[in-house]
Amino acid sequence: MPSFDIVSKVDPQTLENAVNTAKKELQTRYDLRDTKGGIELDKKTNVITLTSENDMRVRALEDIVLTRLVKQGIDGTALDFTAEAHASGTMMKKEVKVRAGIDKDAGRKIIKAIKDAKVKVEAQMQDDQVRVSAKKIDELQAAIAVLRSADIGQPLQFVNMK
Repeated sequence: MPSFDIVSKVDPQTLENAVNTAKKELQTRYDLRDTKGGIELDKKTNVITLTSENDMRVRALEDIVLTRLVKQGIDGTALDFTAEAHASGTMMKKEVKVRAGIDKDAGRKIIKAIKDAKVKVEAQMQDDQVRVSAKKIDELQAAIAVLRSADIGQPLQFVNMK
C-alpha cells in the first residue's frame, strides 16, 4: 500500500548559517551599528534569542533574521514570533522558537484538511509526523496538492514516498 510521511523540520546547518549571516549584517548596518546585544542561536532547544536596547530595535532584529532565513531557503513560517519581548535589566529580550516537528494541533489541521477534500486516503498521527496511505499513488499526489494549497501555519515536507 503506497504511503508517505508529512514532516516539518529545518536543516540545522542552514539555520546556523542564516543566523551567522544575520549577525554579520547586524554589525554592518548603519542604524544598528552601536547596538548592544545581538542575535544568539541555542542549537539544543532551537531558540533564537534577540536582545537590544528597545522594542524598535528588537523588531529590526526580527526583520534581519527573517530575511536571512528566507534567503537561505528556509520558510518564514518555521519561526514562531508570537512571544512578546520582555525587559531583562536595561535590555529588551525576545525568544523566537524554530518550529520542528508537527504538534498535535497542526496534525489535526492536516488530517482535517485531507478529510475535507474528500481524497480517498488514510491519515494518522505518529509522534511528530503524519503518515498518509492510500491504494493508489495518484490519490497520494492529490493529498499532497491539497496540503500545499492549505494554510497549516508551518512549513511541510513530504518524505518517504513508497
